[in-house]
Amino acid sequence: MDESLVIVESPAKARTLGRYLGKGYAVVASVGHVRDLPKNELGIDVEHGFEPIYQPLPAKRKVIAEIQQAARKAARVLVATDPDREGEAIGWHLAELLGGSGKPVERVLFHEITKQAVKEAIAHPRPLDYHLIDSQQARRVLDRLVGYKLSPLLWDKVRRGLSAGRVQSVALKMICDREAEIEAFVPEEYWHLDARLAAGQPPSFVARLAQRDGKKLVVHDGETAAAVKTEVERARFVVAKVTKRRRQQKAAPPFVTAKLQQAAYKRHHFPVRKTMQLAQKLYEGVDLGGGERVGLITYMRTDSVRVAAEALAAARQLIAEAYGSESLPEKPNFFKNRSEAQDAHEAIRPTDPARTPDAMKRYLAADELKLYTLVWQRFVASQMTPALFDVTDVLVEAGRYGFKARGEIEVEAGYLRVYREDETPEQKPPQEQEEEEATSKRLPVLSEGEILALEELTSTQKFTQPPPRFTESTLVKALEENGIGRPSTYAQIIATLADRSYVERQKGTFFPTELGKLVSRLLIASFGDLINESYTARMEEQLDEIAEGKLDWRVALAKFWATFTDDLERAKAEMASVKGQGVETKETCPTCGAPMVLRFGRYGEYLACSNYPTCKTTREPGAPGVTGEAPACPECGAPMVLKRSRFGQFWACSRYPECKGIRKLVTGTASPNTPSGVACPSCGEGELVEKRSRRGRGFWGCNRYPKCSFTLPARPVLHPCPSCGAPFVMEKKTVRRGVEWVCAREGCGFRGPAEDGGSRAGVRDPEKPGKD
Repeated sequence: MDESLVIVESPAKARTLGRYLGKGYAVVASVGHVRDLPKNELGIDVEHGFEPIYQPLPAKRKVIAEIQQAARKAARVLVATDPDREGEAIGWHLAELLGGSGKPVERVLFHEITKQAVKEAIAHPRPLDYHLIDSQQARRVLDRLVGYKLSPLLWDKVRRGLSAGRVQSVALKMICDREAEIEAFVPEEYWHLDARLAAGQPPSFVARLAQRDGKKLVVHDGETAAAVKTEVERARFVVAKVTKRRRQQKAAPPFVTAKLQQAAYKRHHFPVRKTMQLAQKLYEGVDLGGGERVGLITYMRTDSVRVAAEALAAARQLIAEAYGSESLPEKPNFFKNRSEAQDAHEAIRPTDPARTPDAMKRYLAADELKLYTLVWQRFVASQMTPALFDVTDVLVEAGRYGFKARGEIEVEAGYLRVYREDETPEQKPPQEQEEEEATSKRLPVLSEGEILALEELTSTQKFTQPPPRFTESTLVKALEENGIGRPSTYAQIIATLADRSYVERQKGTFFPTELGKLVSRLLIASFGDLINESYTARMEEQLDEIAEGKLDWRVALAKFWATFTDDLERAKAEMASVKGQGVETKETCPTCGAPMVLRFGRYGEYLACSNYPTCKTTREPGAPGVTGEAPACPECGAPMVLKRSRFGQFWACSRYPECKGIRKLVTGTASPNTPSGVACPSCGEGELVEKRSRRGRGFWGCNRYPKCSFTLPARPVLHPCPSCGAPFVMEKKTVRRGVEWVCAREGCGFRGPAEDGGSRAGVRDPEKPGKD
């Protein structure tokens, strides 16, 4: 009867704590939540202060019985669930279920699973925090009210199986809004004029046209570019101004949850869900030999950048020993939390910086090691000196035109010795990409008044780019910056959008489906005052205020409910129904010529003839990666149409059900090793042929591989480059510009429309008759 019962959430954590605490303690796991709202009913008494009606989870009855039996034998009960609102709520539910045991239930908190941290927490228990419990309860009730009222509305107006959510629907709106921006975007032409210049000493460098008559100049068309180029070529290039400065780049703070999710995607392309699963394993503990499990990182659900004093001291000691005193600042680096951050937790950091990634390599799986390395590097770097760069800005005058160049040299690596940001060009804003293009790593020694020799003057056509579609990383960043939801919920939000067929992923980016666009339009039309970024962010702030004891949770819910019910009643009467009619399209039925409508079935969206049931023709609205005309039915010779089953897309006879012929769908543009007729420019012996990587991505490479490893990202076309005379160009296809030719020679920069509408200029397609 002298034993203390310690309740945690996961069995892995229970085993670790059992070893740490030893005799006198019994450690059991609740395996997550033990009570929740009922599954098949609202479970909220709206008339009596939004009182939730909780029920034990059926799958947890055995676990609950075991915990209750253990509590009756224990002297006291300690709840050691995760140190967040969800963990606090689980602790409260456990206390409610154990109310009949007559034992006091206390709360213990630890942010890292190490022997010292656990024993310190056990020695200082506290009562349950009912403000945190109320905040979690308010979130749960809010989400249940929205989900249980909006989802049936969508079932009635669109189709069964759809869902809506307080945060999920805002995330969908953001994806749809971005797609609308892309579709409405009108590209604008502009030109770069770059001069390669040589001074008295090497190296030569590139300066970009920036001014005319001392004012900023942007060239918008090829005619102006040609005129400026002609005028500049006759001018003398003189160094007008040289400015030197030292730039300091400070280290970023250690990770919070959202930043870890973004960095793991950028560096390793880990989905958000995978990142959180790996982090959970590292937090709960890893066997480092001898049977003892040790937590390698602190708690991974946090938005605070605060770091404990002992962790700062350990990091500074490691830096001094491993990287030298020159990499250690005089005082520890401190970082300011965002105004809405909850400071109850620390940042995500290694529990002991002395456990370097190299030392942990033998104990961790490959992906676990990648994530641990990321956390370790970011934390250690956060306590190192800034990186220093010498920056030189040069203005070169050529007559009335001004060209600018920037050189940047790393002088002191500082924290960059340990951690560098991973950001691919497509993840950067276009303006930032162009600034980097115009920055040289090193400039020659230049003096004002010095005359420079023009080696080459090139003009390059450019077009403004639409905003990029969201990746998991950039969507998480947008949600975080807008204060929408919590990072711990982002993985579930993204998964739900995909599961409901609201979005599709292509090459790592989110495309809203027609169903997703329709659902978003309907919800915004009826609930636009609630389903938007600013209102959802304000609700998160109110949940924070509840957690701090500044706002009563029932008051917040009552205010939301008044607006929500008004919108709901209006939507029931006014929301457009597409369940019977479908959504109009510009497509025509291939069988009878009637307009086709977009419908939504259990396997996704499809086009159906509006003449149904007279005409039962259906087909897929499109198939990414499918090329060529529809094949003939192998049974009757009639044209086939694309259809979808639970196994994916396939070709089906258009005469179904009279003919039930089907054919497997073959995707891809051409078979591997398709010849191009272009000689390999690297070895001069082989020919460039089409290949596919192990991931299925197409590229063109030398057929003498592995003796020659030359590759191209796009199809080579046997046509000389109009700019530099190279023997071939590459054919690229974009939605915005169509088919165009691009020179593969480094430094040329030619880009122009393909001749003859994108023909292969003498390269014959082996599957089609060509012009000889």
